[in-house]
Amino acid sequence: MQITLSGVRVEGRRDPMLEATDLAWSTGECLLVAGEPGHGHTALALVATGRFVPSSGTVRLDGAAVPPSALRARTAVVDVPGISEPDDALSLADVVAEGLALAGRRSLPRDVTRWLDERALTEDRGRRVDQLPGVVRTAVLAALATENSDVRFVVLTLPDRHGGEPSGWWETARTLAASGLGVLVQCTRSSARDLGVDLPPARGATLHEPPQVVLREVPGAPEEPAATAVLPATEPEPDAPAVEPEPAAEPEPEVEDELEPSPEPDARAEEELDEPLAEPPRAGTPVDDTPVDDTPVDDTPVDDTPVDDTPIHDSLAATPADDAQEEAR
Repeated sequence: MQITLSGVRVEGRRDPMLEATDLAWSTGECLLVAGEPGHGHTALALVATGRFVPSSGTVRLDGAAVPPSALRARTAVVDVPGISEPDDALSLADVVAEGLALAGRRSLPRDVTRWLDERALTEDRGRRVDQLPGVVRTAVLAALATENSDVRFVVLTLPDRHGGEPSGWWETARTLAASGLGVLVQCTRSSARDLGVDLPPARGATLHEPPQVVLREVPGAPEEPAATAVLPATEPEPDAPAVEPEPAAEPEPEVEDELEPSPEPDARAEEELDEPLAEPPRAGTPVDDTPVDDTPVDDTPVDDTPVDDTPIHDSLAATPADDAQEEAR
């Protein structure tokens, strides 16, 4: 959804409350509008949300002219001075109960307690609104304004007037925008500079110069950094394919070649080839030859000596006796 202001101008009794202004903001984005107090912040917030009829110009919703009531049903103004700001004498619990009731939600004491517990604000329920830190005040009022599910656009008017760091309430606005709401934040020029906006000096500015759009952000769009991450990825892509096919093709044949010669089964196969070659010479005594080769020394002397000793002794014993008998004879 989008709200578009074209040449919107609001006349006052003596001076214009808002000079001709062109503005457009959509759901899901934060829009920062900077201008000095008294330069039409309140008139701009009321005209943009259908709570004030412009003297000239048009306000359209999604490009169509709609009645102010339809625009009011889709929008909420937060902490507008003299319009929607809470009474400073009210406690935080009272403000929460009132905000829930305006959003069409049940606002019994237990509902208020539950709402505060969910946001870790139970200890502050009895504090006056003007005692709350500026960032907490803005966050509470913005959360209450968005309790109505019909609200799609939120205007935060001059949250910096309550003090605190601008980064605090700007982060609140970014969180609302990330949830799908369109957020228009109005602040002073000095606060915009604190947020990093480079604003030139206001030379020749009149008291009725309207606030100017100085910053537009879409917090819920992380595709931009992702797109930048894709750009460097595309640069090495031409190098990557040239390198990838070479190692991809090389390891496959290399692994196959390494697997064939390196493993043990191939070496064993070679040993088996050597063994059958040795078998033919051992055809006569294949089994006896292998142990005989292991202990060749023991076979030759031991086998010959016992066999030779027995017949030699017998011959020696027989030869002298026969000789003696022959001599006696």
